[in-house]
Amino acid sequence: MSLSLQAGGTSSRALPSAATRADALSANQATTRPITTGTSVLGIKYRGGVMLAADTLCSYGSLAKYKNARRLLGINSRTLVGASGEYSDLQSISDLLKANALEDRCTSDSLYEEDDNGECAKETWSYLRAVMYQRRNKMNPLWNDVVVAGFKQNEDGTTSDEPFLGVVDKIGTAYDDDILATGFGNYIALPLMREKYRPDMEEGEARALLEDCLRILFYRDCRALNRVQIAKVMKEGGVLVSDPYELDTYWDFEGFKQSKAGLGTDGGW
Repeated sequence: MSLSLQAGGTSSRALPSAATRADALSANQATTRPITTGTSVLGIKYRGGVMLAADTLCSYGSLAKYKNARRLLGINSRTLVGASGEYSDLQSISDLLKANALEDRCTSDSLYEEDDNGECAKETWSYLRAVMYQRRNKMNPLWNDVVVAGFKQNEDGTTSDEPFLGVVDKIGTAYDDDILATGFGNYIALPLMREKYRPDMEEGEARALLEDCLRILFYRDCRALNRVQIAKVMKEGGVLVSDPYELDTYWDFEGFKQSKAGLGTDGGW
């Protein structure tokens, strides 16, 4: 069959250009491994609320590249989210949750902020569990462990007195507890938190415990930083996320100074 030619000598059935083929290929690609990543997120319940803590470092492989990456996000007035793992996927999750919160606001019976009809923390956690599992089934997971903090909801839609703290991983595995940690914090911070935790802890005690855990993670995790954020959610006070600040550190411990294995080194590993 003959091909008709248009002005300029190009065929009306010409093959796609190289740029078009590249776009088509890129549209089918998925993230196969995390590249720009954040490390541990810690969470704890205390009397009157829930608190999360994380540092602000994003590593590009082994390079400490971005030192002001904020990984604790307020979704609405009663839900707080933090995540470790791929930072671009966290941004995608944040956009998704904030779009849902805006839709809840626009379709609610009241437009006043004090009449908050947004999703409670447990609803957000359940929604993320479905999202992560669906993405995993598509072989295109979101490479994050997401911690959700806030309060449960009563049957009439009002905020419950019962705090909630849950985690969802990249394949949709989900559970809730009084204390949680992701990343390297699962191995180092969580045992320390279990040892010190009490259900009736005051806010100051909870913050001091999280700061101690973050400080130890900075000592032991080469992807951690001493520049951190603390965030909390309270029934009456809503969600508060601190500005980043630096933890004091101490490097004169004998274990840091003496040589290892008799190798005559400067005390490093």
